[in-house]
Amino acid sequence: MTGIRLTAPDPGWAIDADVVVVGSGVAGLTAALRCSAAGARTVVVTKARLDDGSTRWAQGGIAAALGEGDTPEQHLDDTLVAGAGLCDEDAVRLLVTEGPAAVRRLIATGAAFDTGADGEILLTREGGHHRRRIAHAGGDATGAEISRALVKAVHETGIETIEDALVLDLLTDDAGRAAGVTLHVMGQGQRDGVGAVHARAVVLATGGMGQVFSSTTNPAVSTGDGVALALRAGAEVSDLEFVQFHPTVLWLGPDAEGQQPLVSEAVRGEGAHLVDADGVRFMAGQHEMAELAPRDIVAKGIMRRMRETGAEHMYLDARHFGRRMWEERFPTILAACRAHGIDPVTEPVPVAPAAHYASGGVRTDLHGRTTVEGLYACGEVACTGVHGANRLASNSLLEGLVFAERIADDVTARLAGGDLPARPAAGPDGPAPPATGPAPRTCPLPAPDTRHEIQRTMTAGAGVLRSARSLERAAAGLDALHERAAREPEGGARAAEPCVETWEAANLLLVARALVAAARRREETRGCHWREDRPDRDDAAWRRHLLLRLDVDGTLVVGSTGTHALPPATHRTTPGSAGTPQ
Repeated sequence: MTGIRLTAPDPGWAIDADVVVVGSGVAGLTAALRCSAAGARTVVVTKARLDDGSTRWAQGGIAAALGEGDTPEQHLDDTLVAGAGLCDEDAVRLLVTEGPAAVRRLIATGAAFDTGADGEILLTREGGHHRRRIAHAGGDATGAEISRALVKAVHETGIETIEDALVLDLLTDDAGRAAGVTLHVMGQGQRDGVGAVHARAVVLATGGMGQVFSSTTNPAVSTGDGVALALRAGAEVSDLEFVQFHPTVLWLGPDAEGQQPLVSEAVRGEGAHLVDADGVRFMAGQHEMAELAPRDIVAKGIMRRMRETGAEHMYLDARHFGRRMWEERFPTILAACRAHGIDPVTEPVPVAPAAHYASGGVRTDLHGRTTVEGLYACGEVACTGVHGANRLASNSLLEGLVFAERIADDVTARLAGGDLPARPAAGPDGPAPPATGPAPRTCPLPAPDTRHEIQRTMTAGAGVLRSARSLERAAAGLDALHERAAREPEGGARAAEPCVETWEAANLLLVARALVAAARRREETRGCHWREDRPDRDDAAWRRHLLLRLDVDGTLVVGSTGTHALPPATHRTTPGSAGTPQ
């Protein structure tokens, strides 16, 4: 364990549970519902409202071998190709074989997918899929429907929820095992300010880190909180260099920042074409699947054409759809475009790549266990090995669903078997706090405006196009921000005050430094990691995973696996060597 914590007041209140789930997307709520159904006292902590996470923004759908003639084996093959040699085949096989039944259980929970006149689920295609296997809801509002159904089920089940709460750090017992979390509630009433949830198991389902870049499809809450918490707790993370940039994000101008509207890959799946300003289909001939190639290939194709023509964006042309198809199949995208003065019924849509999905994250095994005993992770915050170097379209919702179920089954079995430590006995003032060993070291807090500096630094140096020089500049800029925060002693006149903005900035800075450290180490181009100075894929040297952890002195340590297989997620409660400092 690192013993490193965010600078924060001591908890002023506490509750206890068997399981605390942090996050309320498809992964978090699925895990919570299944744990609760098995009799575990479950608490859900979420940063905003229950339905404000990344899941509700998912447009395209959820991939599973549900159609006639499709098989899990074909789904596996497409996933392995997209993952560019770094998928964990066992994890992918679990995903595709358990996926169809998991989707049907989601439907039984109340999620209503689009169906045809015969009552069968309608399926579409997206990039990298050789078959129609993407189930969708509301045309292009799949995530919103899944979120609605799961939130409704949570309310009906009576699971305890704490909304508007930013998780801060992992609590551990004297053996280094997870024993709950500290959190700050951004509201009024009894649970205001910093508190604690003491639990026998902690499930991270905090989503992604897209806000580390200036332009992203991720909501404002996606500040890498789960990965940062895990690093401070001593857990290993993996594959952080593989950030997927979605090829078709609505281009709102050169100065646009923050969350940008997504134009789903399903639009291309239904026959839209990528064209330049002259109407030329530039993806034709670049890949056998043209616009439906895996996302990394399409993003690179767009960036190349932008460079060749000196343009700031390309276009997605779906005028041939006609008004009715746009209104019935893609009403959400149509509304977003029109809100920005663009009518896709009559004109091509300007698009450019933007940060979309983190294929890496907190390293887990096939049961969602991390390298810290009692700490689990699922969804975008986790690295299960499913996505490899590039996520296959619409596998994310399925991964969250399947691995959340596996986590819930593992947690409840271990609770019943006594394999997880008992909750501390409650005293007259509420639950007893878990032992934490030596006094924790505090992480320096950057000033709130550091967030924008981090985003600009990452966009310039570690975006779609990377090189040794750009990454070196990014690392230097991030180190300077880190050192600037560390120079001001806690309580000093210019020290940043503990608050949501400074805690988020600290999380963004840590995950940005970790991402750049991994990107600098991987001297090749693979999947969505594109090194201009190393344009070729090098299986002999780099068909392996990078593992990162935070040392007790706050140094990031980077190591690599010997092969493309992820090692077992062995629990480690004392510092070990994973590589050389960065």
